Amino acid sequence: MTGINSRNFRGHSCRSVSMHTRFILLQTSHAGNVGAVARAMKVMGFDDLVLVQPRWHDVLQREEAIERASGADDVLRKARIVQTWEEAVEGIEHLCATAMTPRDFGPPTVEPRPHFAQLVAMNQAIAARSTEPGDELLAADTGAPVAAQAHLQASSAATEAPPLRSLGLVFGSERYGMRNEEVYRCHACLSIPTNPDYGSLNIAAAAQVLAYEWRMALGGFGQGAVSAQPSTEQRADAAEVEGMLAHWEQALIQVGYLDPEAPKKLMPRLQQLFHRATLRQEEIHILRGIARAMQKTTHIPKP
Repeated sequence: MTGINSRNFRGHSCRSVSMHTRFILLQTSHAGNVGAVARAMKVMGFDDLVLVQPRWHDVLQREEAIERASGADDVLRKARIVQTWEEAVEGIEHLCATAMTPRDFGPPTVEPRPHFAQLVAMNQAIAARSTEPGDELLAADTGAPVAAQAHLQASSAATEAPPLRSLGLVFGSERYGMRNEEVYRCHACLSIPTNPDYGSLNIAAAAQVLAYEWRMALGGFGQGAVSAQPSTEQRADAAEVEGMLAHWEQALIQVGYLDPEAPKKLMPRLQQLFHRATLRQEEIHILRGIARAMQKTTHIPKP
């Protein structure tokens, strides 16, 4: 299950709800695309992949699929191959078709980001079961993030309906996309904004875009997902910086760059430069090493 992180939108606190996500591929013809979709899923933390009547019955074991999965072998091993639409969508409550061309009698055509934000916001509003004071004013703030706007709009629409528990992203065949009857069975038709002169997206590329947008709508992985190791570096203190500057002053004099009789503003300027740099202790050692190297070129022993 994929958890939706608690988030605060301009002071609006939201509870955490759960959402299961499934990627459904219809009549896929290229094994490499199956592997690439598995990779796109795994990198965004999803692992439920279902194939409906793929061209190859052994597509999940094909070398090209495994190579393109590039480490997402576990997604391929868990993936299922089914023969019917009904089997593929079993247990999924909200289906999103992926089609660039709107259908006259199909579901509404929407961009992924606002639609995903609305789904998450509706779930959060239902979970909260209440609208906080001041939401009407915040909703009019055009500077609020898309997800925040969606949350505020959804709050007023929240009812006693149960929260959405699962979402399916449906991708058509590489050869002919999704048939009308397949699109009609979905709740929304997602259209990824692309270059008007060239809107063709490979199925794996489309899957990666939607996987990213959905993961971001769910709250991302958080700053702690890839935690940086605490730095062992220490900032140089004032005495260390002053000692380094004195060393540089001696070296600059010895190489003839600084005239001690007419120093002008060179050293104060260097001092300001190094202060802005917020030097670390290791960097002080490097700068002292440079000063020593300059002194050696003059063949004058360091004082």
